[in-house]
Amino acid sequence: MTRAPSTLPPVIRRGEAGDGTFSLVITPENAGWDYSSMRILELPAGGSATFPTGEDEMCVLPLQGGCVVECVDADGTTNRFEVTGRSGVFTRVTDFAYVPRDAEVTVSSTAGGRFALPAARATRRLPARYGPAEGVQVELRGAGQASRQVNNFCTPATFEADKMMAVEVLTPSSNWSSFPPHKHDEEREDESKLEEVYYFEVDPGSSGQESGVGYQRVYTSGPGREIDVCTEVRTGDTVLVPHGWHGPSMAAPGYHLYYLNVMAGPSPDRTWLICDDPAHAWVRGTWDGQEIDPRLPLTSTEEKT
Repeated sequence: MTRAPSTLPPVIRRGEAGDGTFSLVITPENAGWDYSSMRILELPAGGSATFPTGEDEMCVLPLQGGCVVECVDADGTTNRFEVTGRSGVFTRVTDFAYVPRDAEVTVSSTAGGRFALPAARATRRLPARYGPAEGVQVELRGAGQASRQVNNFCTPATFEADKMMAVEVLTPSSNWSSFPPHKHDEEREDESKLEEVYYFEVDPGSSGQESGVGYQRVYTSGPGREIDVCTEVRTGDTVLVPHGWHGPSMAAPGYHLYYLNVMAGPSPDRTWLICDDPAHAWVRGTWDGQEIDPRLPLTSTEEKT
């Protein structure tokens, strides 16, 4: 498959890649790759948006607020899902809706909200479905200051999809995640080839202001896979990982860090196999005997008040 060159930079600041309906639009075409997509939909109170899924399967995942999702198949069959959502990504593990390729979708919200649409170019057409929050597997990874929470809402073990894998990661303030640095840019026995999107939000903490920051690193993993990113990220920023070692994702003191990952690639069985950077792989061995950060999990299915 011949790829068109990317028209997007590897670091996309909030508001830099919208199209009117969506405040963020990442597609295989503008990213210069083959599978992974991400859109962010922001609706005012009483607002709605209708759009085709085209060749993509996607999830409607509330970041803030709740919504109703209506999915109309080519034969006119309609599925309707009421998605409760949440006040914000740091308040609750959310429910979501899955919609297949070749459908028309309407998302509406009485109170308004912000909704992520992680997606992947799909070959199979699966049925539209509702994903309850109680069905999301919450995993605690790492140890010590490398502890983090992973909400596995759309992984091979938790939810059926054709190509897409998507998770939420919450990293407590001062901790590192996506560490040791790892890659998944080659198709081989112990590694799968996956394009990845990182969409970030930062908890304002006690400041109450959208001034919180985190940091993300992506760097070259070999000839033809040159990339060099070490950047500050704020709420609404996105980093593309077409290839390369990626990590750490760093939460600054005082600010919890959230990111939504969507990954997809050519493997027919949605395999997530990674390879650690040999220079840092030894760090995993230091976690033996260390406790997981007691602040975790940061969220559950119960809304924080």
